[in-house]
Amino acid sequence: MSTRLVQVIVPDAMIETTRTLVSKHCRRYWQEPVPDDREKFSCIVQKRYVERLLSELNVRFGNMPEFCAVVIALEAALPTLDESAETALSEIPGLPPASRLESFFSRDRISTDELYDDIAESVEIRPAYLLTAAFSAVIAALGMRSGQTAVVIGAMVIAPLLGPTMGVALAATVGNWVLGRKALVTLGAGTAAVLLVTMALGYYIAVDASVAELRARTIVQPADIALALASGAAGVLAFSRGSSLALVGVMIAVALVPPLSAAGLFLGSGQTAFGIDALLLFATNLVCINVSGITMFLIQGLPPKHWRMTGGILLMWIIMLLLFFTMIAGRTFFA
Repeated sequence: MSTRLVQVIVPDAMIETTRTLVSKHCRRYWQEPVPDDREKFSCIVQKRYVERLLSELNVRFGNMPEFCAVVIALEAALPTLDESAETALSEIPGLPPASRLESFFSRDRISTDELYDDIAESVEIRPAYLLTAAFSAVIAALGMRSGQTAVVIGAMVIAPLLGPTMGVALAATVGNWVLGRKALVTLGAGTAAVLLVTMALGYYIAVDASVAELRARTIVQPADIALALASGAAGVLAFSRGSSLALVGVMIAVALVPPLSAAGLFLGSGQTAFGIDALLLFATNLVCINVSGITMFLIQGLPPKHWRMTGGILLMWIIMLLLFFTMIAGRTFFA
């Protein structure tokens, strides 16, 4: 269901102000007194309007210690709130009206605060994260070495690097330097863990580059870029609708751990050329996820703090993608 229950607690002196504010962002709400001379407003809000409600609440009451706002997902509400042009709430004065494309894609998008909450654990360096990255690398490496596709898919589903990668794209879109720094550090730590574990594994076991699963991670073609861009965009759409990062199945197609694990195996076994090719596939997928991720977040109406900064970061990723495309196209043409 595309609605949220937003509970807002304010001091009694702000009741009339809150009632006026709430009525602009939802069509159904009720209020009740709570202890310590405060009032609680319970609002049923469509997903597309949660963003602007929380934003205005923060501007009006964010500095008040008595203020509190909680967002809760709803399974059902009767009577239902229909999503249509006739039921759309009026635009907020002073804010640019949403385009038709933005309105279409943002109708099911969760708010930025909910996205932050979903991504928070994924950008923290914890023992469980590093162990998950190491174990998924071992699973992927041994699955590719023995040519067992099902085992490799199992490692893809674990997807330990997906969370911080999404965090990097989200941070670049909204201009959150704190989130971006944490996501980059976590992504770097996970990448290092995968490489170190698989390089050690490759040093002690035989690695046959002719095995199809391993060989596939050393071949990068222009079509792989299109696949990575489409998969990254689909993954961001699923994530921004509230899907668990562990269940974003579309991201299996643009997995990060298998090519990184293959690179570690090859480098550990002394097959440097194959290792570099696998690293190129990993880097290409990573760049594509960020390009398509930032683009889809913007299409869905995520509000950047500074358009110039967000545009500059997106341009940087696009330039890197063009460099990779030129390199891959040249190698494919002259092969």
